[in-house]
Amino acid sequence: MDFTKEKSLRGRVAGGGPNPVDVHVGSRIRLRRTILGYSQQYLARKLGLTFQQVQKYEKGFNRVGASRLWDISKVLRVPMDFFFEDMDKETVDHSPMMLTVPDSEELSLFAEDEQEMDLDPMKKKETLELVRAYYNISNRQIAKHLFDLIVTMSKSNSTMADE
Repeated sequence: MDFTKEKSLRGRVAGGGPNPVDVHVGSRIRLRRTILGYSQQYLARKLGLTFQQVQKYEKGFNRVGASRLWDISKVLRVPMDFFFEDMDKETVDHSPMMLTVPDSEELSLFAEDEQEMDLDPMKKKETLELVRAYYNISNRQIAKHLFDLIVTMSKSNSTMADE
């Protein structure tokens, strides 16, 4: 493997496109920003950036440094690992570390049980729509009652839905 070529790409894939890991992180930033109902301009203002810079982060065109990702996690009120969740194996294989690991030593460090990932409710469109709808309820007292109702129903042993 020609390490000088890898280094000259500065984290980009062959051809100069954005690294899939950076694209994934950007998509997670966009997901959380959208769930909270924040505009790119609002997020940019909170971070002291231009909205164009936020756009570049969200598309993966510009890499997000560790200190900036920390700031973003605070503004979006999520832990740092949120930005790396649900990354598929093909994306993981594009991390700089994985690009330098010989094929014979492929790491199973990031391997997850695919069946478990399929059961993850955070991957479902329905979850995102539900969260968006909840945060669009302007009367927060009603929203709290709805939240309490859903929590109570989820803890119920009722079989009414099955009847």
